[in-house]
Amino acid sequence: MTSELLGQALVEEATKKSGLIWVKGAGTAARALWHVWHEGAVCLVGDGPGEQPLPGLADGGSAEVTVRSKDKGGRLVTFTATVSELPSGSAEWEAAVAELKGKRLNAPDGEAMTGRWARECRVLRLVPAGVSGPLPDGSLAEAPLPSPATTRQPIPAGLPRLLFRKRRRG
Repeated sequence: MTSELLGQALVEEATKKSGLIWVKGAGTAARALWHVWHEGAVCLVGDGPGEQPLPGLADGGSAEVTVRSKDKGGRLVTFTATVSELPSGSAEWEAAVAELKGKRLNAPDGEAMTGRWARECRVLRLVPAGVSGPLPDGSLAEAPLPSPATTRQPIPAGLPRLLFRKRRRG
């Protein structure tokens, strides 16, 4: 009983303090998502234009959530969660969206974003169902997800001379 309570406390405190969590839905790779901790669960918004994708997270399904340390970035705790989609306009949805709205950075539509979320996005609640056992020894690194981003090109050969040349005093 005591270890169960300590596990719940660790999940809550770590998730509250971390800006990102890694969520792995059914049949998908783990994905970094921004979130808020609200009333004993992780709340997420996504799957709409300009918002984070939430693949593999279905109402009534489960997900594996990994929380990282805010200070060092290392894995602190992993837990399983039950996924539920909040119906738009419900009291639970309104409360979750009020919290999410305060954490959303660089929203393209400012104050109108909650209306857009109601029309075009999903708001999910991930309720912790149990803390996994001890953390694995390996890195659990996975191949990067496909992206249109490109890698940086080599720097031009003359750039170091321009950057590191001594300036003459005149």
